[in-house]
Amino acid sequence: MRNERGGTKTEEAYWLLRRDILSTRLPPGASLKLGSLRETYALGWTPLREALSRLEAERLVTAVSNRGFAVAPVSRHELEDLVRARMVVEVPLLLESIERGGNAWEEALVTAHYRLSRCKTAGDDPSETAVNDWDEKHEAFHSALIGAATSSWLLRFRNTISDQLRRHHRFLGLAPTLRAAAGRIDGHEAAMAALREAMGLAHHTALMEAALDRDAERAQKLMEEHIGYTMDVYAHSEDGAAVRAVELTA
Repeated sequence: MRNERGGTKTEEAYWLLRRDILSTRLPPGASLKLGSLRETYALGWTPLREALSRLEAERLVTAVSNRGFAVAPVSRHELEDLVRARMVVEVPLLLESIERGGNAWEEALVTAHYRLSRCKTAGDDPSETAVNDWDEKHEAFHSALIGAATSSWLLRFRNTISDQLRRHHRFLGLAPTLRAAAGRIDGHEAAMAALREAMGLAHHTALMEAALDRDAERAQKLMEEHIGYTMDVYAHSEDGAAVRAVELTA
């Protein structure tokens, strides 16, 4: 998460709530009652209300009639829309980086890949610490891939899409683990296989190598496949039942 914070209580409330929403510590559909939030974050009414209004503008929070606020739900429609949007925005940024990137871009990309390679995936270590570490390094790798792009608007759109997708990825990534914990074995192997492929290092390595080789055609194909993995994990996570369950409770 980008962690540049201001010094006001409203900024503090905003970044704390945003962090917990993106990490799904505050899960999709969760009620955001001011009284409970005050106890949890030790912040006043006004900073929390202002932070929630700001998060609503970012579509991370929704206002519920006569019930205050709730974490924005996830849905198959939203997920498919985000995947399409990411394809439209991120592929051109990657191609521009391949065309424009110099030595500094190459070095940053190799460094980001190395740091990602040192992380355990959720399939190997589902602890919150490991998941947070992988999530941070994974975002840094994709940011490095497009680091030589210059379109400020496309980069801004990409950051917004990335934040929204992160909630879906975190929720979907936990679904196979939750399924196994509940003792439901049918399809679990397929779900875990899809998750490992989506998070695995091999595809990220291939992406890096294609970019460094300035092979734009191969890099585009790999990026399109990589973005599509999100829907593969959804398809194998109880046929999307976990996501639909959250939709129903929102």
